[in-house]
Amino acid sequence: MALAILEIVGGLGVLLIGGELLVRGASGLAVIARIAPLIIGLTVVSFGTSAPELAVSIQASYQGSAELAIGNALGSNVFNVLVVLGIAAIVTPLSVSDDLFKRDLWWMLFSALSLIPIGWDGQITRVEGGLLSSMLIVYVAWLIQSSRLANRRMVKEFSDELPKAVPNTKNAIKFFSLLVVGLILLVLGSRWLTEGAVQIAKSFEVSELVIGLTIVAVGTSLPEVITSVMAGLKGERDIAVGNVVGSNIFNVLCVLGISSLVGKTSLPFPVEAFRFDLPVVIGISLICMPLFLIGRNVSRLNGILLLSMYVLYTGYVIFSATRNDNQKLLESLFLFGLIPLLVLCMVVEFLVHARRAKA
Repeated sequence: MALAILEIVGGLGVLLIGGELLVRGASGLAVIARIAPLIIGLTVVSFGTSAPELAVSIQASYQGSAELAIGNALGSNVFNVLVVLGIAAIVTPLSVSDDLFKRDLWWMLFSALSLIPIGWDGQITRVEGGLLSSMLIVYVAWLIQSSRLANRRMVKEFSDELPKAVPNTKNAIKFFSLLVVGLILLVLGSRWLTEGAVQIAKSFEVSELVIGLTIVAVGTSLPEVITSVMAGLKGERDIAVGNVVGSNIFNVLCVLGISSLVGKTSLPFPVEAFRFDLPVVIGISLICMPLFLIGRNVSRLNGILLLSMYVLYTGYVIFSATRNDNQKLLESLFLFGLIPLLVLCMVVEFLVHARRAKA
């Protein structure tokens, strides 16, 4: 048990360091190659924070721990919206850009909904995994094309986040070395984290899905927490929201897509995850619609409501692991009681905001 915990803690630490080095290395090489800062920020930097999720899910899929891979992706999406967005909003109210609301938010919802027909038969085949990956390519291409018209302020924000590099051999070797070391650390960290998580699941006699939805999902989402909170504190409040939305799109289209491609067989989609956790992911994506529409910002009250929802969700996941007889009742209360209640609170806030705006 102690060794398993040490593997999880050590794996998470190595993953965080590896992800940071990967982003810095890839960003530096992109700068040397004279790729536009905006494009680097929208691709390498935004998706780089999800590198731990990708590494862990690929490792889990390759080792045959499909439930861990699915749980990690879905759990990270829940954590991103309810915790990352919640904490960032409590620290400082967040703003939502028109582009994010009109474009990226719909992609997040569409990617989540796409898992319904894909996971209906209880698995994600290689063909379906290829389809998810292709959808990511389409999204990135559309993102780059539509972002070419971005204003100067947005370009400057991304420029400030990137390393300063000049196109010479010394800098190229430096950033390439960071890239390689980052990849190696991601592989090692994901292996340790996966092995430790599987051992914990066996010790407590709970499913790998539960471990993936909780411990692994929280650990691999730490980069999003740090990135969004720091962006909010620095006044880049729209980037804080964009980081969450972009990461959720990446988790579905890339993490699950590639994980299903590298496995020895199709990636099994657990019935429990399809019946409960996927609807939760879709539900919180729908919640973001009125949430982001309210004055184009995420208030501190919204942040508190989101965090409260995560506490309830995690409590249900842990409680369900005990195979309690009241599991179906709790599941119904969560899906058809608590989520609608949260939506109602946000609708009331929207009406109050609209009334104040007219006054």
